[in-house]
Amino acid sequence: MIKLRKDKVRKYLTPYKRMEPVIAGSGEPGAFDEKGVDCPFVFRHNGKFYMVYTGFDSKGYQSAMAVSDDLLHWTPRGLIIPRDPEDSDRWDKIGCCVTWIIKESDNFYDTPALKKIDGKYWLVYHSYPSTGYEAGPAEIGLAWCEEETLSEWHRLDQPVFSWKDGGDWERGGLYKACIITHEDTYYLFYNAKDTQKRWIEQTGMATSKDLLHWERCEENPVLGITEGAWDGRFVSDPYVLRDGDHFVNFYFGYDNGHAQEGLAFSDDLIHWEKVAEPIITNTPGGLDEEHAHKAAICYFNGVLYHFYCATRPHREGDATEVYKAFRTIAVATDKPVAG
Repeated sequence: MIKLRKDKVRKYLTPYKRMEPVIAGSGEPGAFDEKGVDCPFVFRHNGKFYMVYTGFDSKGYQSAMAVSDDLLHWTPRGLIIPRDPEDSDRWDKIGCCVTWIIKESDNFYDTPALKKIDGKYWLVYHSYPSTGYEAGPAEIGLAWCEEETLSEWHRLDQPVFSWKDGGDWERGGLYKACIITHEDTYYLFYNAKDTQKRWIEQTGMATSKDLLHWERCEENPVLGITEGAWDGRFVSDPYVLRDGDHFVNFYFGYDNGHAQEGLAFSDDLIHWEKVAEPIITNTPGGLDEEHAHKAAICYFNGVLYHFYCATRPHREGDATEVYKAFRTIAVATDKPVAG
């Protein structure tokens, strides 16, 4: 790990946290977000900002979309990939956790915008095989959309990336995937877990020319845990961007206590060097008292917005609860933003 050098890292820091969630679960019985929300992904499309996020309803994850004019106030638009009927024989019938849509640019200073490939937008998601909270080893799939309202997504019939083809470190299942483009090649970063009872999560990488056939990096996991550190058990949920002559990965680390947001740098997308300290830490009594994790990055009009999933212990009056926690989506910025 490298020590936190302010001259190198300052531009990525977002010390100004909003005290209220930007998205929270509805708590409505039977709703997709009855228990809580998770996993934001933010972009700009046709003059507005959109957020894809995931809700949990005790059966599994489903993903929805919200819209905003200012990145601070969001209006839910509803599900984009509803759960299949119980008699479905699809591999992803329990629900889809959307984590990424392929972007026009992966540069740090470019406001995220979607890219059409052969006339289609493409998103990536993972799905668990059993009912419950992240139950069973998940696999990764793709879905596409042609129309500009982003309302109708078509899933491919089979996963495009599976733990079944991987090493021991990922045989427990796959989690968040992000896909960037570099030198006419797609790079898929993902976190995965091993099969221990108290599992370890680390981050791997694979490459593809067509989004369908992927070749794992021989040096996987490319970003592993640091034993005894704040990310000593999980190095998870990558969000990779290019910034000039290097790449940066906003990830979260976990140490059996709290999840916190971290940062790593690379020159070649294979060899990564971590910043020693987390860049978003837990706030006692705050929205992220337990966990601050699962980044979505958006730079717009000179302001860096770092969206993340924030959890704290459940309190009386909270609309939602997941395993005694209040799980919402929060945002932090690099400078104060009114609104």
